[in-house]
Amino acid sequence: MNHDSLQPEADLAGMRQEIDAIDTQILALLNQRARHAQAIGAFKARRGEAGHTYRPEREAQVLRRLREQNEGPLPDARVAFFFREIMSACLALEAPLAVAFLGPAGTFSEAAAIRQFGHAARLLPCASIDDVFREVEAGHAEYAVVPLENSTEGAVGRTLDLLVRTSLRICGEVVVRIHQNLLSKAADLGAVTRVYSHPQSLAQCHEWLNRNLAQARRVAVESNALAAQMAAGEPDAAAIASAAAGEHYQLRALFAAIEDEPNNTTRFVVLGHHDAEISGADKTSLILSAPNTPGSLHRLLEPLAENRISMTRLESRPSRQGGLWEYVYFIDLEGHRHTQEITHALTALKERAAFFKVLGSYPVAV
Repeated sequence: MNHDSLQPEADLAGMRQEIDAIDTQILALLNQRARHAQAIGAFKARRGEAGHTYRPEREAQVLRRLREQNEGPLPDARVAFFFREIMSACLALEAPLAVAFLGPAGTFSEAAAIRQFGHAARLLPCASIDDVFREVEAGHAEYAVVPLENSTEGAVGRTLDLLVRTSLRICGEVVVRIHQNLLSKAADLGAVTRVYSHPQSLAQCHEWLNRNLAQARRVAVESNALAAQMAAGEPDAAAIASAAAGEHYQLRALFAAIEDEPNNTTRFVVLGHHDAEISGADKTSLILSAPNTPGSLHRLLEPLAENRISMTRLESRPSRQGGLWEYVYFIDLEGHRHTQEITHALTALKERAAFFKVLGSYPVAV
């Protein structure tokens, strides 16, 4: 017997023993962390502060710190994923958070909800964006995750309209890279006569469809996952949806990543009955309308320049409650509304605006 050949096996066994020992340490530390989280929850309950177990600003601070400390080889995104799941599991020891999203299972909204709240949350699929809002407004869920804007197709109009009149606050945001897939039970493209998807997804894949499926009828439905569900029952139909929807409804991906823009991204917002405290890297969202007079918008926004505040988004939308050609403006600002500069600017904006509403302050997506 060659004793040299035994050395690699011995080294491998030793490395596996080290991994086993590390796993035991990780398990002990996870439970130690969970006990500390329970102790904090009990302390807050004794002080009458147990209303909000979910603290988006605290989670954002933890994830940013861990990313800064990460030396690899695990990438930052994977580290954030692991620790988001740890925080989710610890929160669930008290009570799983109920989170409403645009369903059914397999939508990008579900992916955004899982990314923000982890797999320990109790996810509630809804048939429409209106229903997502209602679930939280009625107290059936603590939080909602809704799409706000897409890098290719712009704002999600229904979300903007509902934000004008809801009492809910934005307490977080999630940015999800969107890969669209053509899913079907058909053998090839030639057998596909209909393509189901959400209107935004159909628009995001418009040129690909023109080149490859010009003969197929495009049918807009409430969500991509619903499109996959419908395509699963029709052998000559296809859906544009996520890979997760394909797995859930047992559809084959005829083509992957068919979106026209390679950096297609959707921004989601988290809604609840509270916004977030200062995390150190925050946004503030608000809705304004200006009096219908010449130069009114320029004058309305002057306080932002005077207070040296960066406006990262300005979106106009026809007012559903005003007259013809009246608009409301959706604005994102860098900074938290409780900082001195933002507070001064908001006070001045409120005095000048015909309509003024702060949607919330929240951590920038981690």
